[in-house]
Amino acid sequence: MSENFPVRPLLPEGASDILGNESAPFHCDWAVSGYTQPSPGFPANTDRFPSRDDPPSTDNRHGNAKVPIPRSAYPSSWTPTSGRVSRACENCREQKAKCSGHRPACQRCQDADTPCSYGDRKREKLLKQLDDLTTQVNTYETLLRELYPKLDSSSAQRVDQTLRGPLVRSIPSRLIELAPNFTPKNDQTFSSGSDLGTTGYPLITIDHTEEDFNRDEKIQAMGFVGEHSEMVWLYRLKRDLDQESATPASDNSDRPSISSLNYFQDDREISTLVNVDPTYRPPQELANALVNTYFEAVHPAFPVIGKTIFQSQYQSFYSSTNVRPGKRWLAVLNLIFAIASKYSLLVESQPLVNTGEDLVFFARAWRLSIGNVALDHPNLQQVQVEGLAAFYLLSTGQVNRSWRIIGIAIRSAVAMGLNLRNDGDSVAHLSKETRYRVWWALFMLDTVLCVMTGRPPSSDEVFCTTPLPIPYKEEEFLNDQVVQLIAHQGVRNYLMSSLLPSRDIPSGFADASTDRSSATHRSEQVTPNVSLYFLYAVDLAFLMRQAIEALYAPGAARRSWLEMETTITSLNNHADNWLTHLPPDFAFTELDTSQPFIRQRASLAFRFYTTKLIISQPCLRRVTNRSLGSTCDKMAAMCVQVASQMLDLLPDEADASWLYAISPWWCVLHYIMQSTTVLLIELFTRTQPGTSEAAVLATKLQKAVRWLREMATKDASSERAWTVCREIISTHGVKFALDIDF
Repeated sequence: MSENFPVRPLLPEGASDILGNESAPFHCDWAVSGYTQPSPGFPANTDRFPSRDDPPSTDNRHGNAKVPIPRSAYPSSWTPTSGRVSRACENCREQKAKCSGHRPACQRCQDADTPCSYGDRKREKLLKQLDDLTTQVNTYETLLRELYPKLDSSSAQRVDQTLRGPLVRSIPSRLIELAPNFTPKNDQTFSSGSDLGTTGYPLITIDHTEEDFNRDEKIQAMGFVGEHSEMVWLYRLKRDLDQESATPASDNSDRPSISSLNYFQDDREISTLVNVDPTYRPPQELANALVNTYFEAVHPAFPVIGKTIFQSQYQSFYSSTNVRPGKRWLAVLNLIFAIASKYSLLVESQPLVNTGEDLVFFARAWRLSIGNVALDHPNLQQVQVEGLAAFYLLSTGQVNRSWRIIGIAIRSAVAMGLNLRNDGDSVAHLSKETRYRVWWALFMLDTVLCVMTGRPPSSDEVFCTTPLPIPYKEEEFLNDQVVQLIAHQGVRNYLMSSLLPSRDIPSGFADASTDRSSATHRSEQVTPNVSLYFLYAVDLAFLMRQAIEALYAPGAARRSWLEMETTITSLNNHADNWLTHLPPDFAFTELDTSQPFIRQRASLAFRFYTTKLIISQPCLRRVTNRSLGSTCDKMAAMCVQVASQMLDLLPDEADASWLYAISPWWCVLHYIMQSTTVLLIELFTRTQPGTSEAAVLATKLQKAVRWLREMATKDASSERAWTVCREIISTHGVKFALDIDF
């Protein structure tokens, strides 16, 4: 035992008192003058120093025993606590003295009779700094917006660029890291990227997804659906309503996928019909009827092929059996047959073809020039084939497939340079204008699919220099005046600016005054025609894309709500300005079939109203649970008004054949569901039962459901949409006495 635990050596006399007893006598006569003397609790001297006969000291470093050193000469009547306190007061921290941590004053400050205060911690200081900086930024933003209308153009442009900048950069990164724990003042909170902004604070999150798009075939068939699709609006409404009505026991965190509300047909397989004969020619009488139907009901809104050139080639094809066109031209012809057949089945009581025959024509085109060309280099006819295929798929409710094919078509077009102006002499002027229209047809179809799916466009305006389509019929392209207009870019640009005041005029032309004079003269001679309609439709599509980019792109989530409101107001003013300059022949206060250009009027009406809905919908979503009494509240009310105006285009008595005959029939379901969804949101989230507003909304919704039920007799997608609306209304519309006569 003694080897492992040696005997503790004896201590000199008084040493035990030195180490463990403060009251033991201890005298020291070697104190140095000028140093603080020990406190009275420690006597000045000891009886003796250790002698040579004493046992060795326990301190191996010195020969003398340990001597206690007084910690402080400050008289104190309090006993220090064991351990450290969580926070010291300001005085103790400054003097680096131990603080008792007592509140409201520590023991040391009480003894010294000095004011005691505990400052904010570092995190609290940073959060206050974040609050102050945010308030300061909001004040500056408000001031700039108040001064904006009074500034000159140069200063206004600088202010506009400043307001569009990412305000979050002005906040230090260490403060942003604290933002999730930050509770702003005045009931202002940070929100997720899908909330599109806050009441003055910059957002620091971006858009995200919650679905697993590879989970099963149904979700794969639908794919991602973005924020500017009415399907997301409807899904969010149904989810919130179901959560409100669910009991805690029935509340299920595994909520249904958005694919449960998909009313399109992508989950239905397309039969390949491998046994079809790709070289089959339908009887000329039927072929003539289908071709004429296509150019009457589709081509004005989708001029993806040159009408004059194609009709000449078509006549040669049927006038001689010896004519052997290429596979791509035959694919174009069969796709025209397929689209016209689908239209005939929707409109006519005695359609030109039997049910399902449109799919046979599509299968022939697929075998000729679609299914096996992935490695082929594109040419103009291939671009036309892909564009027509995307159009047909859209008309049959295959929205996801159509979106994919239109992306391929646009890539093929870009590979051929159709997105750029052609200044060469090797291409005839007629061919140049035809190619320009091919590009704009793809552009228009891509815009429609972009809104329906909530996905970004497949093309960007900054990479496009293709001139806008001239406002003359294709039959006039060989006239000398039209040829001169196509050839002279300066006159063309000034003509477009006179017809479309919102469009910028490219600079750099030599004889600007002559060009302007000639363009003004030409604009006065332009008479309403389908090409002029297409020009205004393209101009409106530009505004739609600007709204999607500014309000729904993930980057928009980083902008403050004040900036969002300014953008929404500006876009809405642009839409109203577009309507102001619309020629009277295309005015769409009501859809009267006795008026000329009825299809063009209906198309522009639906396109205009859907643009306004896209612009104003973020405000409706923001004020769903509260009334802000601001620009946002006014724009939300306008959103509901626009949805009502879209439904007012339709007569009270539903007639699907009439609607398909005068409207953009390939996507009219999308427009009706947009307006219906907005009215459902307004009724279920912001309207009190029993009020006059509730009665008006109920009447309009009953009308919308009647039209969906009538359209369901001819279209499978409309039948699904009617089923979705019926389920929501029957489950949650009882308190509004909403009778939709099931």
